[in-house]
Parts: sequence; C-alpha cells; structure tokens
Amino acid sequence: MKALTANRLVDGEVVFWKSGQWVERFTDADLFANDDPAGEAAEAHGKNQPTVVVDPYLIDLVESEGLWAPVSYRERIRALGPTNLNHGKQTVGGAAIAALRHAHGAARSTGRVDLIRRK
Repeated sequence: MKALTANRLVDGEVVFWKSGQWVERFTDADLFANDDPAGEAAEAHGKNQPTVVVDPYLIDLVESEGLWAPVSYRERIRALGPTNLNHGKQTVGGAAIAALRHAHGAARSTGRVDLIRRK
C-alpha cells in the first residue's frame, strides 16, 4: 500500500492526499495498492499544484495493529508531528496514532528514495 504526501506551501504543514484535496491527518489519506495507477495519477496531479504543495511523493505503508502506517521512521514522524509527545497531531490519540507509534519498517520508503534519485 502507498499514500501520497507533501508539504503545504503556505505553512509547511505535512499533508496527505484524499479524494482530490490535501488533508492534514494521515488517517484520512487515500491508500493506493502498490500497482494502482491511481496513486501515480494523484502524484502527478499533486506535482501540477506548485503553488499549493511542495514535493509530493508516494510513501510505502506497512500494516500495524490492523491499520496502516508509513514504513519509514521519517514518514511516521511527519505523520505524527514533532517527536515531543505533547505537541503535534499525536496529541489527538486513538488507535490510529497508536498504530503509527508502534509501526516498524525499513529506514526509507521507496517513494522518498526515488525522489532523492531524481534530483
């Protein structure tokens, strides 16, 4: 599974793609199968919004506690907010936040590696 992420240009907030718009919570994001062309289409659409977001890219996901979480530690931090437990999106709590905190995976997702290679 994959999800599309970027940073909103106006305030730098981490955002995720859902049904043609950017949302702030990872748990609201659309999930795409690895071979689903809709994920690549969403990424292309996001790249055509240079005044809205910066560097949209697909991230790899892993199942964690029955929910989905980013594979890479970096992307889990981006989804949760700052690592300080009293700030960021993680203060909401709940099962989705717990799944993000307890997920394990590789050091990097292939989406970020591909982004780095392109530069």
